[in-house]
Amino acid sequence: MLKPMTDAFQIVAQTDDFYVLNKAAGVSFHSEQGPGLVALAEQQLAQKLYPVHRLDKVTSGLLLLARRPEVAAELTRLFAKRQVQKCYLALSAARPQKKQGWVKGPMQPARRGAWRLGQGEQAPAVTYFVSQGYQDAPFRAFLLKPFTGKTHQLRVALKSVGAAILGDELYGGAVADRVYLHAYALSFSLFGKQYQFQVLPDSGAAFAELLQLGLPSSWLTPADFPWPSAPAQLAACSDQDE
Repeated sequence: MLKPMTDAFQIVAQTDDFYVLNKAAGVSFHSEQGPGLVALAEQQLAQKLYPVHRLDKVTSGLLLLARRPEVAAELTRLFAKRQVQKCYLALSAARPQKKQGWVKGPMQPARRGAWRLGQGEQAPAVTYFVSQGYQDAPFRAFLLKPFTGKTHQLRVALKSVGAAILGDELYGGAVADRVYLHAYALSFSLFGKQYQFQVLPDSGAAFAELLQLGLPSSWLTPADFPWPSAPAQLAACSDQDE
């Protein structure tokens, strides 16, 4: 059961090495006009914490914060080597050009702080997704696995297949009460111990409708989903972005 802490986050789990938080949508990771997620967590938990990856301000869901520098160094290495498996849920009001498959390409800056998917294979952003429609529902649901961790990667991926995320007006998504992107699952091995975490979205009218309709059974344990192997071109390079 989630432990309520603040409007900004909930504690999903804690160990001697790290906290797993459920970040609320709309909460900035970095301190801007006010304290960001990391600063708020440090205040509430009364200790120094070490970020090892990031979530966009608009994205809700699972976030790891290390409790010691040596743990942060190891988790950062795992993220860079793509040894942390991440899965996301998203909704779109548009029908994608394909119902599942790869989205690959280098990320290039666009206007107004946005990004776009370019051509070529140098430092590509790589995502695999599957989707599910619901009769009479005003959205299509997506389960996504990013094989890299580029800024706005999933938002650009769905935009590029004609299904911008619901509420993501920066990328042409339909207007909604939030951006419907949620970090749903994390799994990794740290210091010889395997960890697996999942948390369903708990904000947004459309996510509430999705959960009432029910996720496909194969999406309930995304770590066990039959994801394809990472493309060969990723094997030789590390990934420092998130």
